[in-house]
This record gives sequence, C-alpha cells and structure tokens, in this order.
Amino acid sequence: MKCIDKGYVAITEVNKSKFIAHLVPIEEFDSLHQELKRDHPKANHIVYATRELNEYEQVVENSSDDGEPKGCAGVPSLNVLRGGELINAGVLIVRYFGGIKLGTGGMARAYALSVKNVIESATLLAYEKIESYSFESSYNDINKILYKLKVVGIEDFSREFDTYDVKWHIKAPLEKIEEFLKTTSS
Repeated sequence: MKCIDKGYVAITEVNKSKFIAHLVPIEEFDSLHQELKRDHPKANHIVYATRELNEYEQVVENSSDDGEPKGCAGVPSLNVLRGGELINAGVLIVRYFGGIKLGTGGMARAYALSVKNVIESATLLAYEKIESYSFESSYNDINKILYKLKVVGIEDFSREFDTYDVKWHIKAPLEKIEEFLKTTSS
C-alpha cells in the first residue's frame, strides 16, 4: 500500500471540459472539499473518492458522482485509487463543462484519466502503520533519550514532567519503536 504526505493538483482537459483533480491526505479531505465548493461556485460537479484504513485495519472506501450519471465519475475515480494501492488518501475532481457531451463511457474515462494524472504527479510513500508506545524515565536520562529518538528517527513524541519522573509518549512505525527499544536496553 502507498500513501501521500501532502496535496497534489493536476489539470486534465477532455473535449474542452476541464477536470481539476486534487489528491490529498485523508486528514485534509473534508476541509478541502468545503474550500473547493466555496472557491468553484460555477463548477458543474465536484466528484470525489476516498480510501482509508479504520481502527481495525480494514479499508473503507467512499465515492460520490455529485450529479453526474450514476457510476460514471466516483466509481472510476475510486478504481484508479485502488489500482494505485493508495490508502488514507482522497481525490476531489472539479469539473467545468466544455460544451461537448462525453457520454457515460467517455465521462468515466475522463474522470479516471484525471485521477491517473494527479497520481502520476504525486510522490508516493510506502504506507507504515503508526504505533504508540509509552514509558517513563528519570530526569537524568532526558538528553540521552532525546538523542536516541533522534538517531532512530522518531520525531513524534510528547513528555509529561511529573514530580519524580518523565512520562514519554511516542508514535512511530513499529520497526522504529523496536529499534529505539534495542538502543535503550544496551
């Protein structure tokens, strides 16, 4: 599976219709959807497709044709996300009608092409499941732990300073957590 860490945009033109595809991490999807509705009031349609993992590691998919003929926009867009093995990502396609009817098959191909083009412009990353790990340390070990976190490449952490010790909460891929634990035990 693959994911993205920032948004990408690609414009595809098919028979004078303009398709502006926005590929974003799932966390940014809802806010971008509202922003696109506000910024493109004259757009004929804003079609979308999403794929994300839920808390049980199951893939949850969703799509919308937004007024296009049923199954001609959202599903072809979703199929391209599936084919690219993208996860925790969403694509929004703003369509401006160019005056030439595409037909249902042509419309499905145009939406799929617009998603394919935005994926090709994106930098895809290998998906890594993020785990949480908590532990305690003394105040004397703070600098040593900070150094080991940096060496292993764990940047997402928080600390709670208690009366006698420090409570650490880290989030990282399981491999990095295991590597960190090896460095602290030696």
